[in-house]
Amino acid sequence: MRRERTPIVIAGKSQFTEAEYLEFENNSIEKHEFYQGKIFSMNEDEYRKVEDPEAAYHKRFMTEEEYLAFEDASEQKHEYFQGEVFAMAGAGDQHNEIFSNLFILIGSLLKGKPCRPYGSDKRLKIPQNSLYTYPDISIYCKTNSPFDSSAKVSQDPTVVIEILSESTKDYDRGRKFKLYREIPTLKEYILVDSELVGVEIFRLNSGNHWELEEYKSIDQSLLITSLNIAIPLREIYENTNLI
Repeated sequence: MRRERTPIVIAGKSQFTEAEYLEFENNSIEKHEFYQGKIFSMNEDEYRKVEDPEAAYHKRFMTEEEYLAFEDASEQKHEYFQGEVFAMAGAGDQHNEIFSNLFILIGSLLKGKPCRPYGSDKRLKIPQNSLYTYPDISIYCKTNSPFDSSAKVSQDPTVVIEILSESTKDYDRGRKFKLYREIPTLKEYILVDSELVGVEIFRLNSGNHWELEEYKSIDQSLLITSLNIAIPLREIYENTNLI
């Protein structure tokens, strides 16, 4: 069986400058080597079978079944949209600090309530537009049925929270929010900036329109109306260099 060392391919591109490699590496959760314009993963054997799941990533399009099989065998998370697979950027220390603060605070405030927060390992599917993704935090509320902890894919969040970074903020504010709006159960979409103090929350009003409320002061509290909880921004940004 033929074995070869296979370089990373991003958006059909396999040749990179040093500056492009450094930008890619800073946003990756894995380590990579750079040699003569090509990027190679260090989280696998130097040589591998060409049939390994990574090879499937170079296909132009995948079925949902192919994507799920590929994703289950991958150490890195990928989004899937209309047949295409996209690697998700890694998170920096500030992003992770904000996530930890929010996840702990929300979990504490929801204790005893029929809602539960999940982190970025919780895969979300939106059947209306075929998107599979991993929100930073998603909150699910079950009133008539128990939580299924064995489910590989979930579809009905009440709240979705994304923590913005330089590489993802335009996507999270734009196209991704447009796709999220097709989730029938979604009531609030929250964007938390990791580069400055600021939170944007989009709420679905009684007229079925999305309204924006912004929080820019460290002394304010974020109100999540669908959950009936409030979180001080000072606690969201605790242990970051922003306060």
